[in-house]
Amino acid sequence: MCAGELALLGGRLCLNFANTADWHASEEPVEFLTSYDQLVAWSQHVRILSSSQAQMLLSVAARCPAEATAVLERAVAVREVIYRLFTAVAGGHPPPDSDLAALNAQLGATLAHWGLAVREEGFVWDWSGDEAALDRMLGPVLHDAADLLTSEALTRVGQCRDARCGWLFLDRSRNRSRRWCSMEDCGNRAKARRHYRRRRGGEPVA
Repeated sequence: MCAGELALLGGRLCLNFANTADWHASEEPVEFLTSYDQLVAWSQHVRILSSSQAQMLLSVAARCPAEATAVLERAVAVREVIYRLFTAVAGGHPPPDSDLAALNAQLGATLAHWGLAVREEGFVWDWSGDEAALDRMLGPVLHDAADLLTSEALTRVGQCRDARCGWLFLDRSRNRSRRWCSMEDCGNRAKARRHYRRRRGGEPVA
């Protein structure tokens, strides 16, 4: 599976970005942002970039491969900071000071190129820097992370109960009972494991 085909289960842009590694809570996570092309594919998938913007950035990246690689490395580092911050929140723990400092540094470096613009739907944040900037997709992600961290919705951030998965999500259930990133995936695996343990233990299966 490529980054542009990932299920968007997080409910927020920043949480979907945090979920661009599979089995994120395990010792051997599977990376989906394996190239700058994949970063662009994901950005187009979540509608940060239009098709024309994506093609332009891919053309720039092809001419400047070292810069594109540096942006990719930065994107992965940003993702890990966001993942650790919201994992701490989901677990009811204070976030590491170093991660909060890193997020603030990234915000300062990126959001200086963003400003307010008027669209049909009203005022929106929009890119005001170089149209060909290879890191332009990080602005919306960082802005969304800051917005979520300072909103009442923060209390609804949860983490998949599968010990290896670790994907993050915004729990919009009425009684905040969501346990899995997806009932069809991790939820069904947990159900199958319970079924197996009951059969092995000679317990009746409901």
